[in-house]
Amino acid sequence: MSALQDSEANAPLRLTHVEIRRVFYGLMLGGFLQAVNQTIVASALPTIGRELNDFQNLSWVIIAFLLSSTIVAPLYGKLADIHGRRGMMLTAIGLFVAGSALCGAASDMATLIAGRLLQGIGGGGIVPMVQIVVADMVTPRERGRYQAYMGTAWIAAGTLGPALGGIIADYWHWSMIFWLNVPLGLVTAALLNQSMKRLPAAGRRHALDFLGAALVMAAATLLLLALTTGGTRLPWISPTMAVLVGGSILLTVVVAWWLRRAAEPFLPLNVLANPVVRRGTAATSFAMSVMTGFMIYMPLYFQVVHQFTPTQSGLALIPVIVMTTPGSMASGRAMMHLKHYKLSPYIGLVSATLAVAALVAWPDMPALWAVFATGVVGFGVGTVFPFATVCVQNAVWRHEVGIATGALNFFRSLTSALAVAVMGAILLAGLGFAPERGGVGVEVLTANAGAPGLDAAGVFRWVFVAALVFSLIALTAAVLVEERPLHGAQEMPKPE
Repeated sequence: MSALQDSEANAPLRLTHVEIRRVFYGLMLGGFLQAVNQTIVASALPTIGRELNDFQNLSWVIIAFLLSSTIVAPLYGKLADIHGRRGMMLTAIGLFVAGSALCGAASDMATLIAGRLLQGIGGGGIVPMVQIVVADMVTPRERGRYQAYMGTAWIAAGTLGPALGGIIADYWHWSMIFWLNVPLGLVTAALLNQSMKRLPAAGRRHALDFLGAALVMAAATLLLLALTTGGTRLPWISPTMAVLVGGSILLTVVVAWWLRRAAEPFLPLNVLANPVVRRGTAATSFAMSVMTGFMIYMPLYFQVVHQFTPTQSGLALIPVIVMTTPGSMASGRAMMHLKHYKLSPYIGLVSATLAVAALVAWPDMPALWAVFATGVVGFGVGTVFPFATVCVQNAVWRHEVGIATGALNFFRSLTSALAVAVMGAILLAGLGFAPERGGVGVEVLTANAGAPGLDAAGVFRWVFVAALVFSLIALTAAVLVEERPLHGAQEMPKPE
């Protein structure tokens, strides 16, 4: 990369300490709003299905949000590069609030699913927009710390969301889960509307590639539909799955052809061809895959292998969520103070890989050891998040930060969905069933796991083997990421 490109990539708009603090608090609230939405709904799913008298389509409450939030991530990055950060952030929050209101007012499952789709279209823009705005405000060397501080919002959401969702479902009406997003979203929008006014109105003139965007979204939609329904709602070997997978492959080929022909493609080839972008995205995508798989399947592991109650298995999952923040903060500090800042993700990913390997070798280890191993995995994965995000943003032109960040989130979500599908398929083969997303069907699996002659721990060993493969890929990608210099400021503002 030339010196000119380095200068462009590493010259964020300098704001005062007070201005950065005001924007950052709004961003943290926005991050919490999006994160808690993903954790609070799962606890209320049985109540929602019972009151709407529709359990058959209940899993689509989760799938609809996953689909829409994943496919719009790169679109927000591109639009933020065209129209500026403030307008797109407010648009994302506005769509999220509108979707929440539609969910709260829903009287049938179809309306609720439509609301979740709209929620996802807004929520899918909040995370990349938060990362992009942080990149606008502070230098690359400072970004790791700020990205790590954002992890506190995820910690709060991961610990408060499930409990709050259960309390609302038990003592109030389930719709309050969604109505609470409305005032929180409006407060977030009001804070950011004022505080973000000094950010650039637009980064650079771009032509929006509508055809490329439509093709990418269509290919991703078909793939995600296959990954989220295969083995749970549809057999993996079925005509419908063949159509979904075949259609996704065909559209991907068309996308590759179009990206070479478009004057300014939706996913610029020079960004995708950048080795730091590719390897940084791979590192965070496969690391996130390990954590996502653990969050979905470890509660089932604790129930069928260690006979935990659902409440106990939920408590046993807390370390994998909570420990991501110390990992992120350690990585952020390393990027601030160390020339060789890759040391932190090296240590983190090696530790996580060893923890997963221990579960492979000893899947029926004592429960406390298994809880400890999941905490190590959370810490290790946490070290990758700020490292990968900052490296990717540091490796592209300043006017490409939005699309690079959007692409990173897009591929990370796709890879996580793939990991969940792979682990679910292993359980399907080993236990005879596949758990629904969000834990639906756990009772059936728990009963089946107790069948005479079935080695439940042995089945989960192969789930951990899949996680080990993903962890090794993440570690390899992190090792291959070029350690480019991070430019910093002599005065580094700290959020208070």
